[in-house]
Amino acid sequence: MPTHQTLNRVVTDARSWSADTVDAAASWYTPLPEACLAELDDLVRERQAAGGTTDLRVAAGDLVACREALQTARADLDAGRGFVIIDRLPLERYTPDEARTRYWLLGQLLGRPFEQDIVGTLLFDVRDSGQDVAKGARFSRTSAASSFHTDGAFNPDVPDTVALLCLQVARAGGESQLINAFALHNELLERHPEELTTLYRPFLFDRRGQFAAGEREVTETPIFLWDGNELRFRYLHYYLQVGHQQADQPLTPDQARALEVVEALLRREDLRITFTLEAGQMLFTNNRWILHNRTAFEDFDERERRRHYVRLWLSKRAQAGA
Repeated sequence: MPTHQTLNRVVTDARSWSADTVDAAASWYTPLPEACLAELDDLVRERQAAGGTTDLRVAAGDLVACREALQTARADLDAGRGFVIIDRLPLERYTPDEARTRYWLLGQLLGRPFEQDIVGTLLFDVRDSGQDVAKGARFSRTSAASSFHTDGAFNPDVPDTVALLCLQVARAGGESQLINAFALHNELLERHPEELTTLYRPFLFDRRGQFAAGEREVTETPIFLWDGNELRFRYLHYYLQVGHQQADQPLTPDQARALEVVEALLRREDLRITFTLEAGQMLFTNNRWILHNRTAFEDFDERERRRHYVRLWLSKRAQAGA
């Protein structure tokens, strides 16, 4: 994708929502009809004996009712608000493992599963493991507030869609927050054009140890990319800071100023929406231009009651089950 183009106009369509202009919260939810759940159950019974959950693949003729149920969700992800909540997998009916399997199958209707780490993990358990971000852990392994970011920002290849299945909620906190990069871009273009120009130039992201022997420990890429039609944004402030430190290339004054402006915008409540996922609900976000955040949380003492999400990364290329 060309890196030299710049989006130099304000975008005013459905993709550029703010907290005040996003559509009504009730429209964010896509119900799963009973016919879809029955299809999922049948497909699992037919094929799961052949292997584990991530060995199951959706073919072109599978899950007709589910495909129909997700048509609007697909349009919302690609050209609408950029996120949707699928409501829901009935956890009173399914064990956590059974819910994971059905989530895995549904995800394939919206993209091709994408490896999330160097060992090829396809379904990633998001829960506090007691690790420390300052010691190299990814935010998804901690209870700390993660800051607004896009997933896989440090990867050479970034997922197009990020999904989260809620299996267990925290005792307190752990809310989901979203910000729209088109709205962010509009603000930068109108009020901070010099900083926006800097954000179209390369920065260095720390790769959190997710690289093979002989590869660089940082990824060099602009924060904004524009191909004449689609905006791509990758961001996680802490990984940018560490990336420049790792490479012994301190942020330039222009880069530091641009990041300061972005961070100030990300603190604006009028640009963000906040909500809480319930157990069984699935959040899908367009990772090309939706930033997400998870607020800090307090967990239960009992391990079996602790906050537990399952993350799935999806690519639009060679979409599974197309």
